Amino acid sequence: MNWTWFHKLASPPHAYRIAARLLPWFGWPAGALIAAGLYGGLVLAPADYQQGDSYRIMFIHVPAAWMSLFIYMVMAGAGAIGLIWHMKLAEIIAVSSAPIGASFTFLALITGSIWGKPMWGAWWVWDARLTSELILLFLYLGIMALYNAVEDKRTAARATSILAIVGVVNIPIIHYSVEWWNTLHQGPTVTKFDAPSIDMDMLIPLLVMALAFKLFYVTVLLMRARCEVLQRERNTQWVRELVDAS
Repeated sequence: MNWTWFHKLASPPHAYRIAARLLPWFGWPAGALIAAGLYGGLVLAPADYQQGDSYRIMFIHVPAAWMSLFIYMVMAGAGAIGLIWHMKLAEIIAVSSAPIGASFTFLALITGSIWGKPMWGAWWVWDARLTSELILLFLYLGIMALYNAVEDKRTAARATSILAIVGVVNIPIIHYSVEWWNTLHQGPTVTKFDAPSIDMDMLIPLLVMALAFKLFYVTVLLMRARCEVLQRERNTQWVRELVDAS
């Protein structure tokens, strides 16, 4: 099997150029789907028979919570690849994902608090799901702080990769917390395909927003990765030629 394409993809100059070509293919669909998902969730979807219109924040909260877990798994997986095969691109994907994941985690916590106030009567409770999600935010922030604290970025990337891999233990805790413990947070609804607990008029905009957030993540990741590549490779010949050409 010819692995030339794989080695090219791992090359910073090639990855930089590929990212530039891919950006419009992810950015424009992400914007369109976010608009469609918000319109479907905030305008077209019916009010909930118990929560009224206050439930509509779930069209932001639930996809953001999903993304907080998804991005952490991507970051830990990329970190593991970087540790094993010493791929610069994998390290760049891992460190570039951390601020995006932290943003989605913070958004999930804030929107969850807004949702929880009318439902639970409090902005915050030390619920198992909420507490483990807060720990995830601290993991993201810790990884970002550790990376910025170490001057040698290759060493920093290896250290943050180890921390990310260790922190993976928190992901199943977040996912199964509503099943393992008696929590205020409601159980799964979207994944219950055998007995769905959500109306299709609500489910479709929710899934559209989930896809939109994934495309948005890839878009921002490509932009951050390009900046990180330039920062790391700033003393190389190809970057000098790129600056001269611009």
